[in-house]
Amino acid sequence: MRRTRNPAAVRRPAALGSALAAVLVLGGCGAEVESDGKEAGKVTVKRCGEPVEYSVPQRAVAYEGGSADKLFALGLTDHVYGYVMPPANPPVSESPWASEYARVKMLSDDLLNKEVVVEAKSDFVVAGWNSGFKDERGITPEILDKLGIQSFMHTESCFNYPGHPERMRPFDALYTDLERLGRIFRVEEKAAEVVAGLKERVAKVRAKAPKGDPVPVFLYDSGTDQPFTAGNQVPPDDIIGTAGGRNVFSGLDERWTQVNWESVAEAEPEVVVILDYGDQPAQKKIDFLKKSPHTRGLPAVKKDNFFILDYNEGISGPRNIDGLEKFAAYLRDLER
Repeated sequence: MRRTRNPAAVRRPAALGSALAAVLVLGGCGAEVESDGKEAGKVTVKRCGEPVEYSVPQRAVAYEGGSADKLFALGLTDHVYGYVMPPANPPVSESPWASEYARVKMLSDDLLNKEVVVEAKSDFVVAGWNSGFKDERGITPEILDKLGIQSFMHTESCFNYPGHPERMRPFDALYTDLERLGRIFRVEEKAAEVVAGLKERVAKVRAKAPKGDPVPVFLYDSGTDQPFTAGNQVPPDDIIGTAGGRNVFSGLDERWTQVNWESVAEAEPEVVVILDYGDQPAQKKIDFLKKSPHTRGLPAVKKDNFFILDYNEGISGPRNIDGLEKFAAYLRDLER
């Protein structure tokens, strides 16, 4: 997905010192919080490849739709204080969990930063590595650990996490996140139920996938001089492959990455998947591909074979499976 190449300047409120103190107090008493008898104490769960002790969070902050959706899918709305939703994310009113978003606070429509988390007196932050958490913006799990604020990273983003990398297929990473969050919040049975449902839907799609040579597919995220696309470490690679296609850049051991138009042309994709941002409509990207000398001759463009994948269906979250089902139906109806 689009990288945050021009991050907004981090704001430092005058009241930061007192807010930090409040969070430290909150972090110190986190293990004592109980909403029922089974939530006492701590449990050890992996954060990427690092075993971390967690007490049950009561004021979680989620960054982007994928993080919030995971918590809402597990029935954890009462444990969520708020969310940070940058402009790229489509309106939360379009979410299957719109009613849950309405019950919690929108904390910012900018990028995740430490000040927002501290001001919220949060005891738990969910985000991805190098998207929500980022050294350059001064918010990392290590920094939050020192403030007594727990954190959790999407396993899909962990393959190059410094010191504690972890690697697995994107759908497996989604299931793992739900199971780990289930342990952290002591809702293991609910997590198992949600994961089983997602796996069943994936199995049905795989069983119906078209036979024969997989359809070559190019995912267009953004970029005009050079395109951003999906490597093999992000959900669209599993979406495309499970549905019966072949991500033409599946050989890249990357998440969201930059390539060149020459390699796109050489791949001769028969379908282009457009990642649809809230602030960068899909139609503008389609218009560009139809006009650009680099892409107007591609088989997919000449045949008008465009599939629009919603932003929250492309980042790690339960809506990945919604995107899979829609794309699979598209491929089954595709004339080659």
